[in-house]
Amino acid sequence: VLDQNESGLQIFRSFDWNDGLFDVTWSENNEHVLVTCSGDGSLQLWDTAKATGPLQVYKEHTQEVYSVDWSQTRGEQLVVSGSWDQTVKVWDPTVGNSLCTFRGHESVIYSTIWSPHIPGCFASASGDQTLRIWDVKTTGVRIVIPAHQTEILSCDWCKYNENLVVTGAVDCSLRGWDLRNVRQPVFELLGHTYAIRRVKFSPFHASVLASCSYDFTVRFWNFSKPDPLLETVEHHTEFTCGLDLSLQSPTQVADCSWDETIKIYDPVCLTVPG
Repeated sequence: VLDQNESGLQIFRSFDWNDGLFDVTWSENNEHVLVTCSGDGSLQLWDTAKATGPLQVYKEHTQEVYSVDWSQTRGEQLVVSGSWDQTVKVWDPTVGNSLCTFRGHESVIYSTIWSPHIPGCFASASGDQTLRIWDVKTTGVRIVIPAHQTEILSCDWCKYNENLVVTGAVDCSLRGWDLRNVRQPVFELLGHTYAIRRVKFSPFHASVLASCSYDFTVRFWNFSKPDPLLETVEHHTEFTCGLDLSLQSPTQVADCSWDETIKIYDPVCLTVPG
């Protein structure tokens, strides 16, 4: 856990686990709590106010857990996890076991993300080439979208449109999907030259998103413009694999790479008006 101050990035707290950690999400109702997920099939609940081990370990998945997300819907305290065991599980962190398990994907699940608008609704992206929309109130899948003809490694939900979800895939493309009509993508963004590892919508701009790729770049897009590519940032020397946009600053972005560095920066396209 890093803290940014006048002298740069400082390590605020460090935790160790006995297997690789593939994803992390902050609690939406406690600023000190976060959840990680691991290659041993477990999720870990940590408290940054304490230097000790995890508060809780949840072990139900039978293979690597590759994605974890904490619901942002007010009054809802739910975590969703996606695993290589082809299942999605929903958890209440105050309960020691999962609340429900969702099956239907036919391959590894790479990404799970809550809707910021609809309580109990989440999306998942998989190596089976589908994007799926689920609801915790019903055990079955609500929508199945054959979104790409290759593995889908990431998905995200637009903060300004409850019907818009974006996918990023091994075919180097980003595609936007209107959940009311999923026969064709509403936009397709091309430019990456290797698989897209993560995609994130901006919390401040309705039509802006960012993506990072195994081509070492982070790219910023405005899908409402005829020429959608706003900026390409190439400041890593290896695969870029993690990406997020600040909820506090409209211009701040953090990313990380296989080159073992984390960078926090303000892209030109987000600091220049228009």
